[in-house]
Amino acid sequence: MQALVGYLGLLALAWVLSANRRAVPWRTVLGGITLQGALALAIFRLPGARETFAACNDALLAISAATREGTQLVFGYLGGGPLPFSESAPGSSFVLAFQALPIVLVMSALSALLFHWRILPWAVRFFSLVLERSLGVGGAVGMSTAANVFVGMVEAPLLVRPYLAAVSRGELFIILSAGMAGVAGTVMGLYAAILGKVVPDALGHILAASFISAPAAIVFSVILVPPTGAPTGRHLELPRTDQSSMDAITRGTMEGATLLINIVAMLIVLVALVSLANQALGMLPAIDGTALTLQRLLGWLMAPLAWACGIPWSEAGTAGALLGTKTVLNELIAYLDLAYLPADALAPRSRLIMTYALCGFANLGSLGILLGGMCAMAPERRAEIIRLGPWTLVSGTLATLSCGSVVALLQ
Repeated sequence: MQALVGYLGLLALAWVLSANRRAVPWRTVLGGITLQGALALAIFRLPGARETFAACNDALLAISAATREGTQLVFGYLGGGPLPFSESAPGSSFVLAFQALPIVLVMSALSALLFHWRILPWAVRFFSLVLERSLGVGGAVGMSTAANVFVGMVEAPLLVRPYLAAVSRGELFIILSAGMAGVAGTVMGLYAAILGKVVPDALGHILAASFISAPAAIVFSVILVPPTGAPTGRHLELPRTDQSSMDAITRGTMEGATLLINIVAMLIVLVALVSLANQALGMLPAIDGTALTLQRLLGWLMAPLAWACGIPWSEAGTAGALLGTKTVLNELIAYLDLAYLPADALAPRSRLIMTYALCGFANLGSLGILLGGMCAMAPERRAEIIRLGPWTLVSGTLATLSCGSVVALLQ
């Protein structure tokens, strides 16, 4: 009941913030909610779903092991190779940049290769047709939203770039929001590796969150900024961008390298900024005998949203802090915080719910990346994209929170 009330509360909040409450396409909203629920039911209740999750997790372990072979060769013991000394404390030899993050390179190369072999395009086109038929959205919106299940928030709109100048304001908002409501396939393995010790079958849940968030993004987008006019684009085709498998691997690796450098740089800077903020807050009078921190403040502010996901109120402060970290910094740091929480901070059910609620790019750093990429792709709509940009933080956050509520209903 709590999760149901929370889900309805998220919808109500979106309606209150809507740019045009009378124009909300309720057929699309109801269809999106139904599709989101159906996908969640299939994932959690369909026979064989658990086995599929386990198989995905085994695949991640195989990719992680293969990546470790490469990092050991290049970085030696820093990359997970045999230590030339005795480890003074368990886990002290683990180096995030050399042992966990390089999986981004391998995932990026694999994604490019699967796209070249037309496996990913088939999956994108299939899911796009599901969205078009069930929700009545146009081909441009359907394909971009479906692609966001597998690729990043800038790569997905590239597939429909010729249509960006023609889509309506509401359709443009859906395309923007879908990127903020999901995560790229290139980082799914990284997040799953981080959560693997605290969330069983973590990769399967990250994949499930990406699928469930797609219709959720459409639901909250059309409530906040209702689309007008006829849907744009039908029967779109995905272009082939690479000339050979090796060309695809090379391109994917280079793109992964850029992403890896960005992740490392953002982690260093954002963690440093949080530390500075906490040092400044520490100068203020303590509350309940404990110094103020950014995480505590965000926990208080976002605790009601965590409760709406189905988190018990006794754990809402901790969950709210994770949501705040994800919004102000990014989901990677939030997942790291989730993985290193004390065992009694969140119940296993709450950890699973938060895995879904945090699974999206809706944060300030990603907003800058999204605006920069979209303005470059559609310069004639630059002013409109910039005006809509901040609202994608709202729609993307509400979409991922609704995924947490749906999972709570089924657990």
